[in-house]
Amino acid sequence: MFAENKLTEDMAEVEAFLLRERDKVLSETEWRFRMRGYGYNLRRTEDGVEVARLPRNELIGKLDM
Repeated sequence: MFAENKLTEDMAEVEAFLLRERDKVLSETEWRFRMRGYGYNLRRTEDGVEVARLPRNELIGKLDM
């Protein structure tokens, strides 16, 4: 997936990108909406936030939040 205008499969880079984007918005809903535009689906669970790649919705990792 893309993070910082480059294709990456490294979850550490994706996580850093997602967290920087989270700091730019006011709500978690807005953050999830913006990330869908970048090709990520974020889903809140009891363990944190699951990150999936769209359009197949393939789970690529989890954020501990």
